[in-house]
Amino acid sequence: MISTDRTAAVELLRRGEIVTLPTETVYGLAADALNPMAVAKIFEAKERPRFDPLIVHLPSRDWLEKIVDPMPPNRQLILRLADKFWPGPLTMVLPKRGIIPEIVTAGLDMVAVRISAHPIFAEIIHLFGKPLAAPSANRFGRVSPTAAEHVLDELDGRISLVIDAGPTHHGLESTIVSVRANGIEILRRGPITAERLSEFAEVNTVASPARRISAPGQFPSHYAPKTQLRLIDCAESFFAEKDQRVGLLAWNPRSRKGDLQIGQRRTGNRRSLKFSAVRHLSERQDLREAATNLFRYLRELDALGLDLIVAERVPGQGLGAAILDRLERASRG
Repeated sequence: MISTDRTAAVELLRRGEIVTLPTETVYGLAADALNPMAVAKIFEAKERPRFDPLIVHLPSRDWLEKIVDPMPPNRQLILRLADKFWPGPLTMVLPKRGIIPEIVTAGLDMVAVRISAHPIFAEIIHLFGKPLAAPSANRFGRVSPTAAEHVLDELDGRISLVIDAGPTHHGLESTIVSVRANGIEILRRGPITAERLSEFAEVNTVASPARRISAPGQFPSHYAPKTQLRLIDCAESFFAEKDQRVGLLAWNPRSRKGDLQIGQRRTGNRRSLKFSAVRHLSERQDLREAATNLFRYLRELDALGLDLIVAERVPGQGLGAAILDRLERASRG
């Protein structure tokens, strides 16, 4: 059920149930992070492997040292990052205390934590009064939800309540970092870019998803639509197979007419490339707008029964690196 009843959400959480809540990144499937039975329902609803840890959302900064054990000499860096980016889409992976159940961290001795900037999420977690585990509210490995309707597309019948707050702001999951004595390691790219983090310490970005899962969002195949997705440099150089219905997730500027039929010449024979559907990530080539639209447009194209979705690469700098990360992993699905 889609609703705006915050009180009902809090009551369900207190009873150990799972509810879907909006965050500034994507919609999250929330449960009491200190209740192992409640957390288990997240894994069941999402069909998520138990060895993939969850992010814990804190009600306030006061909870940080209740559930994590910041170790000197990186304590000051942790606090500086929290001062700058919390509330907001930055998740830090830190040594955990025993209060956090093993199921939350997949048996690891580290826990991923953040504070959401979404006002409705903040209101509900404040009323609840305890941390919430809240991964994206979709089936494991699929496209993350950026609207309440997307959640029902994935999880209808598995959850009792979805709190609707309209489209999410960022459209990409939070940046995840490991804070070390000698700097910051980015484990998952997101809205907080390496360029912004480099103002605080030396930054090392994990080049590809890890073989050993140490934080949420590290699977090599993730965020995938059901339709096969292929990354390309530009639509003009792509040729469809005969009778193949292809959708285009576009980045490069082109005319509307050219989107749907682009004449090409190959081996002396003129071929017509026709896209059955086109979605432009950003007409202005604005990376923030592209990030907001990414998952929504993937879902729209996926719903059309196409044979293939092709996505043009975006620039790999700044927020573009996070968008490319999602597209590359979606293409492996």
